[in-house]
Amino acid sequence: MKWVIEKKHTGMLVREYLKEIHGFSRRIIKAVKFDGGKIMVNGVSRTVRYDLAEGDMLQVLFPPEKIGPGMVPEAMDLNIIFEDEDVIVIDKPSGIATIPSCHHPSGTIANGVLAHYEKNNIPYTIHVVSRLDRDTSGLVLIAKHRYSHSLLADLLQAGKVSRTYQAIVEGTMDKVEGVIDAPIDRKEGSIIERAVCDTGKRAITHYQVLRQFQHYSLVEIKLETGRTHQIRVHFSHVGHPLAGDDLYGGSKSLITRQALHCSELVFQHPTSDKMIRLQSQLPSDILGMV
Repeated sequence: MKWVIEKKHTGMLVREYLKEIHGFSRRIIKAVKFDGGKIMVNGVSRTVRYDLAEGDMLQVLFPPEKIGPGMVPEAMDLNIIFEDEDVIVIDKPSGIATIPSCHHPSGTIANGVLAHYEKNNIPYTIHVVSRLDRDTSGLVLIAKHRYSHSLLADLLQAGKVSRTYQAIVEGTMDKVEGVIDAPIDRKEGSIIERAVCDTGKRAITHYQVLRQFQHYSLVEIKLETGRTHQIRVHFSHVGHPLAGDDLYGGSKSLITRQALHCSELVFQHPTSDKMIRLQSQLPSDILGMV
């Protein structure tokens, strides 16, 4: 990362400049200082206590990131929608997990991205910002390094990362648009399922019906909150489970996975502050239903 110091920032310490102007956390500054990173001013190594002057070129070199023992690079065809030095966005097909787990230890999007990093000499590990379930398709936002991940996490919290979904739900809905506001918690006796219950955290889902069919509907969905399985739980709760989602009451007669796709991602870029809008077309299994 490089910045030319403006006149109004003359006299600031490097530490102050990084924290106040560019949102560096104490943890990231500490990692740069002690884990192999560098702070350079006009090509000379400096400490965080260095006084900056107008016209100085400040450069921060992040330390190489350690890849966890369970994270193995695996070459695969990735549909990369957007990539720069801070962010990568993948259009994920259904049937592939986002990150490894005990049930899916390999063959995940994370494994493929690590192989992409290895091939292109990118010294980072995986920082997933917007994760999708294994059988949900669509856009996945990944920060390339700790700094962009920290900034994107703050932007997500501030509502500056927006995801739009499209889904096929069973039945025809009474209202063409509406809001489902119902708290979600872990279902008693299950480590996987969630349910609407009073003990849960507030969850808010906005929807609009795009097309109605005889036995199901195509809906567009935007989340105000991001609870686990929120869309699946909410539509099941109102009597319209997602087609193919047998975990929450849907039938697999028309499609063999939950008919849910992240079709649009809008986010404020963590370093340029530009608004990035990316879109993904419905995959063939959902498109065949509409």
